[in-house]
Amino acid sequence: MRVEQANVLIFDSGVGGLSVYQEICTLLPQVNYFYLFDNEAYPYGELAQEILLGRVIHLVQEAVSRWQIDLVVIACNTASTIVLPQLRECLDIPIVGVVPAIKPAALVAQKGIALIATPATITRPYTQDLIEQFLPNVSIELLGSTRLVDIAEEKLRGLPVNLNELKTILTPIMGCVDVAVLGCTHFPLLKQEIADALSETVTLIDSGSAIARRVVSLLSPIIKSAQLGERVIHSTMPPWEADALNRQLNLLGFKLPCALFKTQI
Repeated sequence: MRVEQANVLIFDSGVGGLSVYQEICTLLPQVNYFYLFDNEAYPYGELAQEILLGRVIHLVQEAVSRWQIDLVVIACNTASTIVLPQLRECLDIPIVGVVPAIKPAALVAQKGIALIATPATITRPYTQDLIEQFLPNVSIELLGSTRLVDIAEEKLRGLPVNLNELKTILTPIMGCVDVAVLGCTHFPLLKQEIADALSETVTLIDSGSAIARRVVSLLSPIIKSAQLGERVIHSTMPPWEADALNRQLNLLGFKLPCALFKTQI
């Protein structure tokens, strides 16, 4: 069955998933994008696993029903490592998750690999399984940082990035790797700053483009409209510095300000 314009839900705990949205939107501008971020429970890395699982399943199911969603992207590494199996049991539409790009990093690394992610993502069994599968003989440095997530949130509200603070956070991996995996969807929002801090000799890899290609493979066969799609964004509580955030969202194609996603949870 072909549709005029598919409806895609992009879900995250914050604005990091906008890096994934940008990658997908570049390839599929004719899709209707509904972005939902659960800032009421931000950051997800500090939630107990069962609480996170319950929140994500409830919110995604509610959004899918409300907006007649055709495909869901869980644009959060922390959530993806936990919720994908159960969420796929609950919904009969494609669910695309985001996991650290460890496999492609293994193909290009010569010296060593760093995984930069949230503390929760670094310790998840799913992540450890990826490392054991694709990096059995490659040195890997694990760097977990919640502050980097906050810096990305601040940047999207127009605040300057303190390069000295960034260098301090990244100090443990400086000089010992030639590839760094950005294992949180917030981090591509800081890609240039991270590159400046680590030096040009370090290749940065994230999973955004791979996720976009996966979405294209699933949706392209059913879309028949070439008209530009709608862009809508909601949050589970009023975002901080909402005016500054909405200015940046407007530049990303969201013409209406961020609205409140009202639901019982």
